[in-house]
Amino acid sequence: MIRQNKRKWMGSLLLLITALVVSSTPFRDLSSFPRELRLMEGSLEQLRVSVPVMGTLINSNPDILHVNGTEAREVSVDLSQPMSVEPRKAGEAELQVKWRNIPLTAVKVNVLPDLRLYPGGQSIGVKLQTAGVLVVGHHLVDNGKSKASPGEQAGIHVGDMIVKMNDLYINDMNDVKKLVNEAGKKNSPLQLLVVRGKEKLNLTLHPVKDQKDGEYRMGLYIRDSAAGVGTLTFFDPHSKAYGALGHVISDVDTGQAIVVGDGQIVQASVTSIEKGQSGNPGEKFARFYNESEVLGNITKNTPFGIFGKMKEEPKRSYYREPLPVALAEQVVEGPAKILTVVEGQKVEEFDIEIANVIKQHFPATKGMIIKVTDKRLLEKTGGIVQGMSGSPIIQNGKIVGAVTHVFVNDPTSGYGCYIEWMLQDAGVQVRSTPQPNAKAGQVA
Repeated sequence: MIRQNKRKWMGSLLLLITALVVSSTPFRDLSSFPRELRLMEGSLEQLRVSVPVMGTLINSNPDILHVNGTEAREVSVDLSQPMSVEPRKAGEAELQVKWRNIPLTAVKVNVLPDLRLYPGGQSIGVKLQTAGVLVVGHHLVDNGKSKASPGEQAGIHVGDMIVKMNDLYINDMNDVKKLVNEAGKKNSPLQLLVVRGKEKLNLTLHPVKDQKDGEYRMGLYIRDSAAGVGTLTFFDPHSKAYGALGHVISDVDTGQAIVVGDGQIVQASVTSIEKGQSGNPGEKFARFYNESEVLGNITKNTPFGIFGKMKEEPKRSYYREPLPVALAEQVVEGPAKILTVVEGQKVEEFDIEIANVIKQHFPATKGMIIKVTDKRLLEKTGGIVQGMSGSPIIQNGKIVGAVTHVFVNDPTSGYGCYIEWMLQDAGVQVRSTPQPNAKAGQVA
C-alpha cells in the first residue's frame, strides 16, 4: 500500500515537472524554432533559441551562411542570446543546435538570390483586348414572324467566350459582324468554338435577318475590350517585367475574369477624387495621357493583377534606386507606407498601418489588413479609393505588397496582397520551388 502511494506521488510529481518544463519560456521558444527558413541574399536574420546554457551551432555550409559574423563550421554560442545569420550567396544549408552532444533543434535555410525592384505608384491607363469576344447578354431578333435569340437557341451562355467562327480566330466585333452577314446571305450556319470556364465547346448558330435594318444577327450582346485606370506596383529592371492593380480585371456585366488577347498600358493623370465614406467607396478619376506612348504590353490578367513587359524603367518614380523585396513570412504588423498618386502624375508616399498579417503558404489575394493613418491622405481621399489598387506597400525599406481592396463600410481600411504572389504571376520567381480569406471588400 505504501509502495503504491509512493508510486502515485512520484508519478504526479513527474507530471508536474514535465508540465512546468513544457510551459517554460525556454521550452516554448525552442519548440517554436523554425524547421525551415527562407532568406534573401544580403539580408540579416536573428534566430532565438532562448535556452540559458552555452551550446554549439554546427553550420553545414559556411559558404552559404555566416553565423555571428564567422565562417567557422562549428561555433560556440550562448543559447540565451539571439544568433545573427548572414546569407552570403544563394544556396541551401542546415544549422544544428547542440548542448554538449545532445541535439536540441535544427533549421534548414534556403538562401534566395537578391532581388530588387522599382516600386511603382504611378497611375496607368489600361487598355485590354479580349481573346475572342465575350458574350454579355442575349437579345431577341425580329424576323417578321417571330422573335428569338439565335445565340441562346444555339446553347450560348452569358459569360462564354467565342474564340473561333468557321475556323477563323476572332479578334474584334468587326470580324464577327462580317462573318455573321456572310453566313446569313449564304443561308449557312456558323460553326463556333466557345470557351466556357475550362471547357471548350463546338456549337452551331444560324444567323437570323433582322426585319428592321436587314442585317443578320446572332441575338447576342458581345464585348471585345475593356479600359480603366489603376496603379503600377513594381518594375523589374532585369527582366523588364511589371505588375499592377493587385486584383483581376473582370467584365462589368458578367463578373467573369477577362481573358487577355492583347493589351497595353499607358500613362494616366489623376484629374479629381471622389472622397470615400462608409457604404460608398470613393474613386480616382483620371484621363489617359499621351496614349501614343505605350508603356508596355499586357500578357496576363490574374487574381493578383495584370502583368507584362515594359519598354523601359517607369518615369516619375518616387525612389531613384530599386528596393529589396520582403518574403510573405517577413511582413509584420506595424507602420508602413504606400506610394500612390492623388493629383496629376506626382507619386507621393503616405503612412499606413499593417493592422493584421495573415500567414499564407499558398497564393491568396487577401494577405494583410491595412489602415490609412496619414492625415493628409485621409483628408484628400477618405482612405483607400477605387483606382488606388496596385499601390505598392513599403515596410522597413522593402516592398512587401500592394493595396487590393477597400472595406465598403470603412474606407480607411482594406486588404493588401503579398508582393511574392504578384512576382510569381509576373514570372519573377522568388521561391526556390513552386508552391502549389476575411471580410468582404471592394476592389480599390
